[in-house]
Parts: sequence; structure tokens; C-alpha cells
Amino acid sequence: MGTVEPRRRRRNASALTLLCATALLAVTALTGTAQAAPLPEPGATSLEQVRKEIEDLYRQAGTATDAYNQAESEAKAQSDKIVEIAKQVVAGQDRISSLKNRAGAAARAQYRSNGLPPQARLALSGSPSQFLDGADRIRQGEKATTDLLSEMNRTQTALQQYAKDANAEWQKLEANRVKKEASKKEIEAKIKAAEELENKLAAEEKARLLQLEQDAQYRAQTAWLSTGVLKEINSSASEAGRKAVQFATAQIGKPYVWGAVGPASYDCSGLTSQAWKAAGRGIPRTSQEQLRLLPKVALKDMRPGDLIIYFDDASHVGMYVGDGAIVHAPRPGRNVTLAGAGSMPIKAVVRPDA
Repeated sequence: MGTVEPRRRRRNASALTLLCATALLAVTALTGTAQAAPLPEPGATSLEQVRKEIEDLYRQAGTATDAYNQAESEAKAQSDKIVEIAKQVVAGQDRISSLKNRAGAAARAQYRSNGLPPQARLALSGSPSQFLDGADRIRQGEKATTDLLSEMNRTQTALQQYAKDANAEWQKLEANRVKKEASKKEIEAKIKAAEELENKLAAEEKARLLQLEQDAQYRAQTAWLSTGVLKEINSSASEAGRKAVQFATAQIGKPYVWGAVGPASYDCSGLTSQAWKAAGRGIPRTSQEQLRLLPKVALKDMRPGDLIIYFDDASHVGMYVGDGAIVHAPRPGRNVTLAGAGSMPIKAVVRPDA
């Protein structure tokens, strides 16, 4: 009995300490002030800071990825244009050769007639009808010669313009190559820095980091849902939207890889652009271009298949699938997954098949 009473007193003291700490937290929450704050769980604050730093690095990488993807799309368009210009140049050169052959044939015909101009040969004719017929042929020949020379001039001018266009496109292509290389280096640096931060964590800390990510998303989603937003969002998907959602959700579990458009891996806009391509609609490759070029719709009118653009810089995009959820490719080190539509700051909603 002598040992039971001290243990009971220690338990009571512990309970009293816990009660006091709880009361202090309650007062702090209400007033915003306190004489002293309880110490955080060892490592929790620093791990939260690591989470935010990693998240920020991946956000910056996402922005650079958009710039990279945009430059790549522009480079492809410019390459296609250069190929088309090259075809036009070849066709123009063939046309010039044909016109020169016709001009040469006319010169050879004049040589075979002893070099006399048609008018002189006509004057030597002794037949009035032959003279009249010949005059008509001369007029036709002169018009043909004039048309031939005009066409040669037009073709030469077109070839000169093609050369200027090709040079301009080459310059744009080179500028985009430089832009793409700079974005690529920035992406690789940000991802490497984030991975190095994460790799320094022990296995338990990595698990805790994932939990912190999920907790932050849960809090944001809960706050979004608490506004009653889902009461207004009740539109049904279009036929194309259903196909896009079906494609996107079928990719769940595949890894995020920046710049990837499938089929084994995706980045965020790679997933959405390929999903709508599978639904028969071509849309811009990047989240920023999707925001800029696709029709915007009000949040209350959102329907499955619509794209939600996130963050002020439009650096992320997900596809709404209904019931307050999206499917998206989150970041390097994570797989395509379902998430709350309000788990990140929403910038706008766009509709590929408006």
C-alpha cells in the first residue's frame, strides 16, 4: 500500500499537468496570447519546415517545367513550319526550272528561224490571210512571253520571302532551344535540391513527411468543403468529358516525371492534355496555356472533365472527376492519384469542350 499512494499522486500530478496544458492552449487559441507555449513534439516543427521547403522547390520546378514544355511545343511548331517552307522552296525552284525551260524553248525556236523576229517574218509573207493569222499568233506569243516573265519574277520574289521566313523561324527555334535548356537546368536544380532534402530524412521521417503533406491537403480540402461549394456543383459530364476522366483515372499509380506525356509516366499537364486527346480534343500542352486559351467557367458550373488550374502562377493542373475530387500528377516522387479539388489554391476552372 505504501508504494501505491506515491504512484497515484504521480498520476494525479500528470493529469493535472495535462489539464493545465490543455487549458493554456485553449486560452491561447481564444486570445492569441499566452505567457508560455508548450514545447512542440521533437522534430515536428523542423520537419514541417522541410515539407514546406520541398513543396516550394517542386512548385518552382513546376513553373520551370511549364516554360520547358511551352518552349518544346513552340520548337516543334517552328520545326514543322521550317519543313513546310523547305517544301515551298523546292516547289518554287522546280517552277523556276520549268519556266526557264519554256523560255529556252522560245529562244531556240527563234534561232531556228534565222533569228528573225516574228514581225519581220510576217512582213515577208505574201498572203494576206497568213499575215492576219500570224498577227494574232504574235499577239498571243507576246502575251505568253510577258506572262512567263511575270511568273518568273513572282516565283523569284516568293523564293526570296521563303528564305527570309526560314531564317526568322530558325532564329525563333534557336531562341526556344536556349530557353528550353535554361528551363531544363532550373528544373533539374530544383528537383535535385528537393530530393537531397528528402533523402536526408530517415525512413520514419519520410513517412511522417508524407503524413504532413496529406494533413495539409486534408485541412485545405475541409476548409474548401465547409463553404458549401459542393451544393452548387452538380453538373454532369459531357460525353467527351467522361472519356477524358476515364483515361485520366486509368493512369492512377503511374509516376510523375517532368516533361512526360505517357504512356508510362506523366507530368501534371501531360496527363490532362493526353486525357483530352484520348477524348478526341486537342488542347494546349501546358497548364499556363490551358488557362490562357481554354474557355473559363465558374466554379459552381464545374463538371467532370473540366480542368482546375492551381496557384497564382498557374503552375499546376488537375482534372475534376466529381464529388469534390480531382485526378492529377502531383510532383516528382509521387504517383498519379486522386486528391481533393480544394486541397490546393484554385486559380481558375477551364473547359476543353465548351
